[in-house]
Amino acid sequence: MTDPASKKSDQIAAVLAARVVRGDFAPGEKLRQDQIAREFGTSHVPVREALLLLVAQGLAVSLPRRGVCVAPLDQRAVHELRVMRQALEPVALAQSIPHLSTDQIEAAEAARLRCDAADNVHDWEEANRDFHNAIIAGCAMPRLTQEISNLQLLYARHFLAHHAGRWRQRVDADHLAILAAIRDRDVARAGAVLQRHLARLI
Repeated sequence: MTDPASKKSDQIAAVLAARVVRGDFAPGEKLRQDQIAREFGTSHVPVREALLLLVAQGLAVSLPRRGVCVAPLDQRAVHELRVMRQALEPVALAQSIPHLSTDQIEAAEAARLRCDAADNVHDWEEANRDFHNAIIAGCAMPRLTQEISNLQLLYARHFLAHHAGRWRQRVDADHLAILAAIRDRDVARAGAVLQRHLARLI
């Protein structure tokens, strides 16, 4: 049976993670349990669990005598995040393509269309992340997909903090090519396009 407190902590963590990624919290800002508990109308228990989840994701840090604070933005980490995504996402895609259902492919297509139609960087970033997660939805390796999802979250935070001003609305030809290869169940072609796509990350 699912622990209600754990479920609540997951919900709180997801909301807080989205705010950290968007830059609503400043790097180093303390995440106050009492304020968060009041906002979500809950006790401190699920809030503490949610903050621990943020620490595990790398979005927050636990500091002696200060509590849990938003993690600093380390620009040096961006290269590592890019390299890890280039290593892991094509593997997950290769495992995913043979098992993607028609509904899952259409979900990826919907995310692609939302990405191309986005008129602001925040909507684009969310849709872009949805697309990258959707194309690996058929990968029956939960540890791998969870790690990739977390890498994308960390990368999104850096992108929005440092490069959001460069964003311009456009049709993503790589996304279209990846999806075309997926529909053909062409693992090699899809992986090659994804590798090229990830190499272009800022």
